[in-house]
Amino acid sequence: MPELPEVEVTRITLADRLNGGRVTAARLGKPLRWPLGCPPERLHGLRIGAMSRRGKYLWLPLQGADDAGGLLMHLGMSGSLNLADAPPPAGLHDHFELVTDRGTLRLTDPRRFGAIVWSDAIDVAPAAQLLARLGPEPFDPALTPAAFHRSLRARRTTIKAALLSGELIVGAGNIYVSEALFRAGIDPRARCDKISRPRSEKLLAALRQTLAQAISLGGSTLRDFRDAHGMSGAFQEQALVYGREGQPCGHCGGPIRRIVQGQRSTFFCPHCQRR
Repeated sequence: MPELPEVEVTRITLADRLNGGRVTAARLGKPLRWPLGCPPERLHGLRIGAMSRRGKYLWLPLQGADDAGGLLMHLGMSGSLNLADAPPPAGLHDHFELVTDRGTLRLTDPRRFGAIVWSDAIDVAPAAQLLARLGPEPFDPALTPAAFHRSLRARRTTIKAALLSGELIVGAGNIYVSEALFRAGIDPRARCDKISRPRSEKLLAALRQTLAQAISLGGSTLRDFRDAHGMSGAFQEQALVYGREGQPCGHCGGPIRRIVQGQRSTFFCPHCQRR
């Protein structure tokens, strides 16, 4: 599933190319998770603004002489966006196209859990409703170590489950949580309210370091994800614990262990990571 790094990589590869372009057509394929929310013809002639990201959502502002709003995009579990000057004919899994004078932006999503939704503004429904429950952005200066620790102290769940919920920090998916917990030396089964202030501060720093590294490496590609240039991510090749069950830990030499938490695989070093 594309997580925050993959979505941010998508934004980086698209934003400059689309900014200032004009929509010439829009086409729909098979239905996605939610309807577009407006006739495709409404998008014709609108000018494209600067793409932004909130959590795992992308916001593409569109404006015309008599209309303004934007498209809120989510890649779901298997989606990717590609911008091409002359794309091949749409295939079975190509469900939305925004044709512009900068190229054709196409959403490909084999599992169809993605979405592209029109909203009159990012701070009104439906965009505001979809974004309302998202946790803090990982690189937001307002997310201080003290605020992060307070959020941990209010929860009695395991730290792995809390981080995956997106309430403590948005966009840290399964790979990145496993890696950050290893870097912070925290057992994924540790209870949130038992984690000390120094350890929580180390964890916040590890989450930021892990996500920043993933963005710099183009995200992770385990199955479907490609950036807007069609390139795979490389973070999975640098993983310290994820996908390395039975292999030696790079710190202590002991075997990496895999357990299942909330139906998700967790990889960790029992020696280096403490409750």
